[in-house]
Amino acid sequence: MLYLARRLVDEPDAVEVSELEREGETLIELRVAAADVGKVIGRQGRIVRSLRAVVRAAGAHSRRRVVLEIVE
Repeated sequence: MLYLARRLVDEPDAVEVSELEREGETLIELRVAAADVGKVIGRQGRIVRSLRAVVRAAGAHSRRRVVLEIVE
Protein backbone atom coordinates (compact mmCIF):
# COMPACT_ATOMS: atom_id res chain seq x y z
CA MET A 1 0.00 0.00 0.00
CA LEU A 2 2.81 2.40 0.86
CA TYR A 3 4.44 1.85 -2.53
CA LEU A 4 1.22 2.54 -4.45
CA ALA A 5 0.31 5.61 -2.42
CA ARG A 6 3.76 7.16 -2.78
CA ARG A 7 3.55 6.86 -6.56
CA LEU A 8 0.24 8.78 -6.65
CA VAL A 9 1.17 11.90 -4.65
CA ASP A 10 3.42 14.94 -5.04
CA GLU A 11 4.80 14.63 -1.48
CA PRO A 12 5.75 10.94 -1.08
CA ASP A 13 7.60 11.58 2.19
CA ALA A 14 4.34 12.67 3.83
CA VAL A 15 2.64 9.31 3.16
CA GLU A 16 2.07 7.18 6.25
CA VAL A 17 0.34 3.82 6.47
CA SER A 18 -0.75 2.29 9.78
CA GLU A 19 -2.48 -1.00 10.43
CA LEU A 20 -4.93 -1.53 13.30
CA GLU A 21 -6.96 -4.53 14.42
CA ARG A 22 -10.56 -3.79 15.36
CA GLU A 23 -13.65 -5.94 15.73
CA GLY A 24 -12.28 -8.88 13.77
CA GLU A 25 -11.03 -6.85 10.84
CA THR A 26 -7.83 -5.10 9.86
CA LEU A 27 -8.06 -1.36 9.34
CA ILE A 28 -5.41 0.26 7.16
CA GLU A 29 -5.19 4.01 7.62
CA LEU A 30 -3.58 5.98 4.82
CA ARG A 31 -2.35 9.47 5.67
CA VAL A 32 -1.19 11.89 2.97
CA ALA A 33 -0.49 15.62 2.80
CA ALA A 34 -3.62 17.77 2.66
CA ALA A 35 -2.82 18.86 -0.89
CA ASP A 36 -2.58 15.23 -2.04
CA VAL A 37 -5.89 13.91 -0.69
CA GLY A 38 -7.65 14.63 -3.98
CA LYS A 39 -5.02 12.73 -5.93
CA VAL A 40 -5.47 9.65 -3.78
CA ILE A 41 -9.25 9.83 -4.05
CA GLY A 42 -9.25 10.53 -7.80
CA ARG A 43 -12.09 11.63 -10.01
CA GLN A 44 -15.37 10.37 -8.65
CA GLY A 45 -13.41 8.18 -6.21
CA ARG A 46 -12.03 5.86 -8.85
CA ILE A 47 -8.48 5.64 -7.48
CA VAL A 48 -9.53 5.04 -3.88
CA ARG A 49 -12.00 2.39 -5.08
CA SER A 50 -9.17 0.64 -6.91
CA LEU A 51 -6.90 0.82 -3.86
CA ARG A 52 -9.66 -0.64 -1.70
CA ALA A 53 -10.15 -3.47 -4.19
CA VAL A 54 -6.44 -4.33 -4.00
CA VAL A 55 -6.55 -4.28 -0.19
CA ARG A 56 -9.67 -6.45 -0.10
CA ALA A 57 -8.11 -8.95 -2.51
CA ALA A 58 -4.98 -9.18 -0.37
CA GLY A 59 -7.14 -9.74 2.70
CA ALA A 60 -9.21 -12.41 0.97
CA HIS A 61 -6.01 -14.25 0.11
CA SER A 62 -5.20 -14.49 3.83
CA ARG A 63 -8.89 -14.96 4.79
CA ARG A 64 -9.13 -11.64 6.65
CA ARG A 65 -11.42 -8.66 6.20
CA VAL A 66 -9.33 -5.60 5.43
CA VAL A 67 -10.66 -2.04 5.21
CA LEU A 68 -8.83 1.03 3.83
CA GLU A 69 -9.54 4.50 5.17
CA ILE A 70 -7.97 7.78 4.10
CA VAL A 71 -7.28 9.97 7.12
CA GLU A 72 -6.64 13.70 6.84
